[in-house]
Amino acid sequence: LPRLIVALLVGAGLAISGAAFQSLFSNPLATPDTLGVVTGASFGAVLGLFLGLGLIWVQLLALIMGLIALLMTYKISTFKGKSSIIMMVLGGMVVSALFRAFVSFVKFTCDQEQVLPSITFWLMGSLSSSNYKSLLMSLPFCIVGMITIFALRWRLNIVSLSEDEASALGVNVKHIRIAIMVSATMITASAVSMCGQIGWIGLVVPHIVRMVFGGNNKRVIPASIIIGAILMMIIDTVARSAISAEIPLSILTAIIGAPLFIILLRKTGGIRT
Repeated sequence: LPRLIVALLVGAGLAISGAAFQSLFSNPLATPDTLGVVTGASFGAVLGLFLGLGLIWVQLLALIMGLIALLMTYKISTFKGKSSIIMMVLGGMVVSALFRAFVSFVKFTCDQEQVLPSITFWLMGSLSSSNYKSLLMSLPFCIVGMITIFALRWRLNIVSLSEDEASALGVNVKHIRIAIMVSATMITASAVSMCGQIGWIGLVVPHIVRMVFGGNNKRVIPASIIIGAILMMIIDTVARSAISAEIPLSILTAIIGAPLFIILLRKTGGIRT
C-alpha cells in the first residue's frame, strides 16, 4: 500500500510540476529540473547515501539541497532587483551542471563495491524502499505544493502572457512565479528523495493533456494530476512484475513515455484535435 500511494503521489506531483513550469516559462520543453531542483535534490540524497545515513536523513538532505538549488538559481538570475525568465533558465542550467558535477565527484570518491552500486541504482529510480516513514516525511511537502499550484491554476494562464500584459490585468507576476516555483520545487525534491530521478513524466504528461484538453490550465492542471498518477502506477506495476528483477523506473518511463508521446504527436500534430 505505501508503494502504491508513493507511485500515485510521485506521478501526480511530477506531472503537475511539469505543467506548471511549461506554462510559467512559456516553454514546451520546460521540466521539473529546469531550475536545477532535480540535480540539487539528487546531490543531497547521494550525499546522504555516501555518508551512510538513514532514509529519513537522505530525504531531508534531498529537500534541503533542492531548495538551495532553487535559491541559487534565483540569486543568479536576479540583476538590479529584477529577474527575467531567460536568466532563470540559464541560471538553472548552470546550477544543474554544478550539482551534476558534485554527484559525479561523490560517485568517484565513494566505495566502488558497496556504496556506488546503491547510488547508481537509486539515481535510476525505484520505489522498492517505499514505506510509511518515508511517505509521511515527504507527504506534507507534496500536498502543500500540489494544493498551491492547483489553487493558482487559472493565474498560470495570465502569467504565461508577457509581464506587461499580466501586470495590466492586476496580477502580481513576481509573487505568482515565486509561489509556483517554490511549490514545484517542494514537490520535485520530495519525489526525488522518495524514489530517485524519474524522467519523462514531467515532460510527456502535460503535452498529452494539452493535446486532449487544450491549453487552458484550469483543465490542464487537474488532468495532469490524474493522468500522471495513473501512468506512474502502471509503470511501477510493470517495473516490479515484468521480469524477476525489478526494472529501474527511469528506463521504463523512457521506453513507455517516448513511443506514447510519438503516437499522440503523429495523430494530433501537437495540437488539440
